[in-house]
Amino acid sequence: MTVTSHVTSRCAGYPGVVRLLVVRLSSMTLGHSSDLPRVGPFFAWGSHTVLGGHVSRQVVGVTLDNLEDLPRHCRKCVYWEVAPHLRGQVEEFGETELEKEAWVSSVLLEWGSCGRLLYSNKLPVGFVLYAPPTVVPRAGAFPTSPASPDAVLLTAFHVQPEFRGGGIGRALVQEVAKDLTRRGVRAIEAFGDAQPESRAEGEHHCVVPAGFLTRVGFKTVRPHPRWPRLRLELRAGILWKEDVESALEQLLGQVSVSTAGSSGFARS
Repeated sequence: MTVTSHVTSRCAGYPGVVRLLVVRLSSMTLGHSSDLPRVGPFFAWGSHTVLGGHVSRQVVGVTLDNLEDLPRHCRKCVYWEVAPHLRGQVEEFGETELEKEAWVSSVLLEWGSCGRLLYSNKLPVGFVLYAPPTVVPRAGAFPTSPASPDAVLLTAFHVQPEFRGGGIGRALVQEVAKDLTRRGVRAIEAFGDAQPESRAEGEHHCVVPAGFLTRVGFKTVRPHPRWPRLRLELRAGILWKEDVESALEQLLGQVSVSTAGSSGFARS
């Protein structure tokens, strides 16, 4: 009996899409993929091997202690944290980093965790900030404002250029979703940039491209040619992801036990 057939029989009760993903990922993880196509790199946060190399990844909450691990241009950017009519004054007096730190400190004290920072081999490679719209001064300045009162607003978001395209942005969104689901939040909203290609070369990107948001599950709730507002409902997506994680954990644990016992899974 092969690993694939064993896992297939054990996950018969899961929904079809979950079952397919579990079978494929478990087959890749255990190195038995001859009868299934590869579906790209298998990322699981923690210490693991990713198609040819050992990579240690960790996601932590943003705090005042690790705020300095954000890229310098992001630490100095107060696009979201200062009202538009005051931004020029703050930048003129060179107080942007202090304003950023003060905003993070205030949200941490009054609301709780407001960001996630992802490390790869101890190197900070991406981060995201989020908060209730009422504490984000820029939130009221978009033509598609206001954000819904039952949602938390995704604000600053950045992945280092050399690490883009590897699922880090999607992983950060998933980490935010898990955190907010535990806290009883119903949805995440974000103002997207529908024309990121129109930005000047070298211009700092303060608004997440709308195309990325739609690729990770957001739906447009207020259309606009440049600044649409998008929304990600949390409960369905998180429960589906937890189904996959739970199924993988159970099935791979069962296969490991069987392998250790030298039952039907010994390599020929």
